[in-house]
Amino acid sequence: MSRKMNFALRSLKNMLGEKETIIGQVVGKANNYMAVPDGSGGRRIIKNDAIRQYERSFKRQCRIYRDKLIDRAFRLHIVVYHGSSRYDLDNSIKTILDCLQYSNAIKDDNLCMGINAEKRIDKRNPRVVYAIEEFEPRLF
Repeated sequence: MSRKMNFALRSLKNMLGEKETIIGQVVGKANNYMAVPDGSGGRRIIKNDAIRQYERSFKRQCRIYRDKLIDRAFRLHIVVYHGSSRYDLDNSIKTILDCLQYSNAIKDDNLCMGINAEKRIDKRNPRVVYAIEEFEPRLF
């Protein structure tokens, strides 16, 4: 791991306290949804197996934040290590927010008020390192 990345992760740990690592290549949302008939002649969108498997894997690995059910504004700090440069960071972030909601780490992804994100390449060990910074409740 580079010296710069070590510093960034140490800074993240010092600032937030709890960082979590999820092993595996993030499955982007863009190409992993299917349109299927809905019974009334229309169509509805469903997740394919790849995204469902990633959600289950994420939930199993999510130990620090699982079932915290954060229900106030938060900021997501995230470093995504992709297996190659062809993956998009923005699709990964959407997937991670959905996984956090699926894992009951957060109540709703619309509570996310900011994202600090970086994309890195690690062909041998794709993963996500993240931390959630909860905003203090406002008194006034």
